[in-house]
Amino acid sequence: MELQDLSDRTRCGVERLRAHGILSSQQPDLSAISRRKLAAVLVLLYEKGDELRVLLTTRSKLLRAHPGQTALPGGKVDETDADLVHTAFREAHEEVGLALNSPDIHTLCTLPPFLSQSQLIVTPVVAFLTNPSVLCTLKPCVGEVDHIFNHPLEAVLDPSLATKEPLVPKESDNWPYTEEFHNVTDQVVQIDATETVFYRHHRFRSCASAVKGLTADILIYVAGIVYDKTTTYERHPPGRGVSYLLDLRMQQYRTLEGPRTNTVSAT
Repeated sequence: MELQDLSDRTRCGVERLRAHGILSSQQPDLSAISRRKLAAVLVLLYEKGDELRVLLTTRSKLLRAHPGQTALPGGKVDETDADLVHTAFREAHEEVGLALNSPDIHTLCTLPPFLSQSQLIVTPVVAFLTNPSVLCTLKPCVGEVDHIFNHPLEAVLDPSLATKEPLVPKESDNWPYTEEFHNVTDQVVQIDATETVFYRHHRFRSCASAVKGLTADILIYVAGIVYDKTTTYERHPPGRGVSYLLDLRMQQYRTLEGPRTNTVSAT
């Protein structure tokens, strides 16, 4: 992929993602995990007005699981999928009509997986779209996706950057909160018989459904790599950091085939 047409800031961010994919040593071996527990999502980035934006969807209100919630295109691994990258792109094709094998879409990296509320191991696949006009061809799959929208990636690190966005009204169905841009709550999570921790839920106001749960967690992680900086708010509950959360996820991977455990990341 040629980077000379991108802004300096976007180019640096793309290079960081590429390097992260090459150097990351955090990818667990998932070969022993049942395929029915594996999933992948596509984090599709593109540049508009010298800023990076990410493609998002609002799930259909007809769905049984997480109706009306914001999601990245993606889903469970199919028996015919060659790998998790294939899963992410196949699901994006089915959900929003994103063309398969498009010369305008370039895979940058895969990230360490997240554990969803439904106990799926979700691997984010990050890709870059060099021709944003492709977005005009997308169509939501009836019964699966109600709305296709986008959000500035950096705004998940600094929510005030969403000021310029056509945000949904406060205290409405899509943002039932009094906060301007960012809502947060802590949830008690019972890890096992002896350990209890707090999980911090982040919610971001957008032009459509709120960006929250697992989707928010993934985007915060991606944005942290791209911009090489932390959040303007307290990312984790007191005394808990990223390394702890990653270690905790690894504990849960090892016990997925045993008794059901609670999760750190909520969908």
